[in-house]
Amino acid sequence: MSESKDRYVAYVGTYTHGSSIGIHVYDIDAENGTMKERNVIPVNNASHICKSNNGEYLYSIADEGVEVLKIDQETGDLEPINKVGIDGMRGCFLSTDISGKFLFVGGYHDGKITVVRIHQDGRLGSVLDGIFHKGLGSVAERNFRPHVSCAMPTPDGKYLCVVDNGIDQIKLYTVNPVTGKLKLYDIVRCELESGPRLIRFSRNGKFAYVICELSNQINVYTYDGSGKNPRFDLIQTVDTPMDAAEGACAASGLRISPSGKYLYCSTAGDNSAGVFKIDQETGMLSKVCILPISGKYPKDIAVIPGEEKTLVVLNHESNDIRFFRIDYEKGLLVMKGRPITIETPNCILISKVGSPE
Repeated sequence: MSESKDRYVAYVGTYTHGSSIGIHVYDIDAENGTMKERNVIPVNNASHICKSNNGEYLYSIADEGVEVLKIDQETGDLEPINKVGIDGMRGCFLSTDISGKFLFVGGYHDGKITVVRIHQDGRLGSVLDGIFHKGLGSVAERNFRPHVSCAMPTPDGKYLCVVDNGIDQIKLYTVNPVTGKLKLYDIVRCELESGPRLIRFSRNGKFAYVICELSNQINVYTYDGSGKNPRFDLIQTVDTPMDAAEGACAASGLRISPSGKYLYCSTAGDNSAGVFKIDQETGMLSKVCILPISGKYPKDIAVIPGEEKTLVVLNHESNDIRFFRIDYEKGLLVMKGRPITIETPNCILISKVGSPE
């Protein structure tokens, strides 16, 4: 089946203190780069979502803890299955281990990383472990105490990278494959007051990209987990705002394209989106463009699969989703079509129907 014949849906999580009620399901026209809403599933304050490894379930942050929804493999529709508490304040980020047995929950408000059992039928079980980060950052307003903003396994599955936005660290844990217990193994220390927010790995697993909320930069690391100790070596730092000298910004979204050829980022404050080309040999970034997105607080971004020519931007404060045609050769973002009105969108996951992707 050709790429153009593949069917995609987009799941968009929202805060529900206003008119929105949960996770919005959109059908994607990949050829024309558009989305059309099909359904909305009630979930209380869905601030982050991720799929199970087999592509059959969607996990969502909720006020109750975490909720799991079954994905209809024919249509992409969602059916709520169960929800569990996480023995702490509400989370902000979700991921699964490569075996599909554990769900990792990052807690921004209480600086906690939590491990939850995933049963074979997709239901969530008990909390297996939970660690509160300790320590103090600087006196800066946003990073004076631990704030876990992301938890992502390394591509080889050896370590769990827990990004702490508050103390400028990425803590590396090992995860017991039977009990799910965490053990601190190493720490990657970022520049003080940089505020690391998200980590993404290249498709080949050799490089890591960390967007820093306060310094408004992306750090590029080589990653090597083949030895006794993991190695993260910083090889490049690039700016995310349109004018790095102006300040008063906050880097927010970070994505790597399905092809692995491009990296996309967004920055609040100057309300911009950036496109970078990834050198497949060195992992280093070269800027295609950084341009305004005509909205407020671009909290998350994605690219529509296929030719990867349509950038989707979720504007959290201006309550809309906007679409841009990416001209990689000329270095342009050109707005296309009308924005979709949606209240306080938080996150987007574009999924191929009937696939774990």
